[in-house]
Amino acid sequence: MAGVNKDKGAVRTAKPADAAVKIAIVDESPIRAAIIEEGLREAGYAQVYRLAEMSNLLQRIYEIDPDVILIDLENPSRDILEQMFQVSRIVKRPVAMFVDQSDSASIQASVDAGVSAYIVDGLKKERIKYILDTCISRFNAFSRLQGELDQAKSALEERKVIDRAKAILMKAKGISEEEAYALMRKTAMNENKKITEIAQSVITAAEMFK
Repeated sequence: MAGVNKDKGAVRTAKPADAAVKIAIVDESPIRAAIIEEGLREAGYAQVYRLAEMSNLLQRIYEIDPDVILIDLENPSRDILEQMFQVSRIVKRPVAMFVDQSDSASIQASVDAGVSAYIVDGLKKERIKYILDTCISRFNAFSRLQGELDQAKSALEERKVIDRAKAILMKAKGISEEEAYALMRKTAMNENKKITEIAQSVITAAEMFK
């Protein structure tokens, strides 16, 4: 897809109803996989790849580099479920998982693993398009929220570093908080660095002279 980040560790934004979307189907059953494939092709999705074996699954998914992953497990064991949850945690793509039966613990585990849609006894070709769109929408919404959370955490950590560096400069030079910040900002501009880099250097130097 144009404009897609190909970094395997990056979160990719998928677009619903895009014929260029690559979809990987993980299913050992050719009959059940055919139901999903037929539903996808009727919905206009042409790039559909089926993975019929669980061995080297991550490597094969990386080779396909899909935008969305649909996993059909029928009656999965705990070990198989955990393997699929691990895939969801690592690949950071929209994942819809179909199972014939489940329990609250498995559903909670799927949420924790980042599975975007966990469908119990709902494998019908007429529903595939709706499920796929829902899966993508949920994934994109979660990705935006996660991005905002990460930015907020990063900003908080940077503020802590700057505040600590200001306190060190205030004590060492006998200057005010405003003067300490102005000194770091001026140094950052002169050295073409971020103020947090200068603040971290101040902290590192202070630790060396303890």
